[in-house]
Amino acid sequence: MAHTFDDLVEMQQAADEAHAQVLELRDRYGRPTETPWSQEQTETYEKAWQHWWKAADEVQAAVTKHAKDEDKSRFDVEAAVRTKARHPEPEPAEAAAS
Repeated sequence: MAHTFDDLVEMQQAADEAHAQVLELRDRYGRPTETPWSQEQTETYEKAWQHWWKAADEVQAAVTKHAKDEDKSRFDVEAAVRTKARHPEPEPAEAAAS
């Protein structure tokens, strides 16, 4: 399936959110080598990690395909997607004031 640039940005944002969840769990639980995790903590972390890994893998594959389809540099497409996903344009002042 072909993805638009905006689709790629949304996919990257979802992957970034999943990664933030993994980091939040790691911070909350501590390092498993220092403080053993319960079975529930281990399963929760593993599920979050797998979700992040899948999302990241999917966005990488989509970026590669998009770059090839558009005959653009994969590096340039990935950089543009990450920039747009992580630093969206601010809302106009009128919309923000509403």
